Amino acid sequence: MPTLLSPDQLARDLAVRDLTDPAAGPHAIQLVVDRAVTALAERWGCEVRWCRGDRVVTVADNYDNLGYAAEDVTRDARYTRYVTPDSVLRSHSSALVPAALRALAADPSPDVLLVCPGVVYRRDAIDRLHSGTPHQLDLWRISRRADLDLDEMVTILAGALLPGTAVRCQPRAHPYTRHGLQVDLARGAEWVEIAECGHAHPEVLARAGLDGSWHGLALGMGLDRVVMLLKRIGDIRVLRSADPRITEQLGDLSPYRPVSTMPPVQRDLSIAVPAEDVAEDLGDRVRDALGAEASCVESVRILDRTPCADLPERALARLGATPEQHNLLVRIVLRHLDRTLSDHEANLVRDRIYAALHRGSAHQWAVTS
Repeated sequence: MPTLLSPDQLARDLAVRDLTDPAAGPHAIQLVVDRAVTALAERWGCEVRWCRGDRVVTVADNYDNLGYAAEDVTRDARYTRYVTPDSVLRSHSSALVPAALRALAADPSPDVLLVCPGVVYRRDAIDRLHSGTPHQLDLWRISRRADLDLDEMVTILAGALLPGTAVRCQPRAHPYTRHGLQVDLARGAEWVEIAECGHAHPEVLARAGLDGSWHGLALGMGLDRVVMLLKRIGDIRVLRSADPRITEQLGDLSPYRPVSTMPPVQRDLSIAVPAEDVAEDLGDRVRDALGAEASCVESVRILDRTPCADLPERALARLGATPEQHNLLVRIVLRHLDRTLSDHEANLVRDRIYAALHRGSAHQWAVTS
């Protein structure tokens, strides 16, 4: 009997966000899925059926119905997360395909693109390109036509996702395909595997109730890898980062702007400024004052604003402010892209920013000598 996940382990794994699911919020991975599906559907003119299933699937659909042998090593609990002796957390998005094929057999259409995206669960290495919960996309064209072209499918997808990128295909055996291929894309001097594909095996179709008049193309894609190539991201962990500086970049497919992993340094300033000053004015003055060194300033944010006319006399004197000015509480976050700022360096920058922003006659410096 395989080792089973504990209730706590299962709850933890099921709580992992599926980045392919729009219901969990937008993400660049969803844009890749949409781009791939649109490119194939428009070229082929076929019906599109989306097939999102449960994360817990039967062992039969994860393995048997895809043609995996009973003794296949991938069934071992070292590589598969068993929920019960007969069910697992899906280890690949292909586990969604048998149910999609059965649904097609029950409600046939002559030419269909089955779209099966989702997070999957793997026992995998921890490095910059691998995750235990990657995202995959299976795209299966099932048709009455016998002239389906696998090379065309690869060409369409490569052109839609990474136009101009060199593509390499190598033979690869899969239990659910014939004439299988591995698809690699160039990244600099390296080749990165992004997909595996082949002609859908007739026995897989037959198990689902589709007879010999049906034919198919089957392709499974690693979505994380494609997004990383598109956005030029070097570490797969970035895709799940909760850092707002990163998450705001994961809503599109434009190149990723690396952010520093160095610790931030925060300084708060109480300053007197003209009443009409807003955050954009402060930003301009900081950039003007610091020049090229402004790159170490991550943010300048107004936390609070008070008309100086409302301040007590002691506060006005401390600021050297006039009643027509406003008192701003400003938070500055400093973070170099490539090194950690010392407290002394941060205080020097803080003083330069303070001098650029404060319009009162009294000053409070962080560095006194």
